[in-house]
Amino acid sequence: MVNRNFTPFPILTTERLTLRQLSTDDQQNIFALRSDTEINTYLNREQSKTIEDAINFINKVNDNIKKNNSLYWVITLTKTKTFVGTICLFDFSNEKNSCEIGYELMIKFQEQGIMKEATEEVIEYAFQTLHFKKIVAFTHNGNQNSTKLLTKFNFLQCKEADKENPNFNIFTLTHSN
Repeated sequence: MVNRNFTPFPILTTERLTLRQLSTDDQQNIFALRSDTEINTYLNREQSKTIEDAINFINKVNDNIKKNNSLYWVITLTKTKTFVGTICLFDFSNEKNSCEIGYELMIKFQEQGIMKEATEEVIEYAFQTLHFKKIVAFTHNGNQNSTKLLTKFNFLQCKEADKENPNFNIFTLTHSN
């Protein structure tokens, strides 16, 4: 069994981005992200309807991080500290030595290579620091941007769709080491 400890929280940086822990100061941005109809089109979740929903979500996320059950980063532009989206690792399995990756980006920041940059850093962290051997991603079959992102990193699409939600394709990336 792998012992993972996310205290202190791992802040990741790239050329343009800082990936940091979510805080209650992010409630407006989380509400905007999780209530945006376009962003939620391809996600199988309840939309945030109130700021209280966003605060509850933030508390739940940070509670899971304290329990070392997941990692959830806010993606910000380093120079301006602007909130642009989120990326997370969750559903850790010691038996399969795997985790799941998820991400979302504010509409106005899409198609600028931001998620590619953040995903590359998180994949490296998952394999090099956390020593996972496999990363799984579920993406809606209509979400071509997500599918393109995953294939850029050599995620392979499983032949079968998600049994619980047949509109979702399953992708896996195995660390060759």
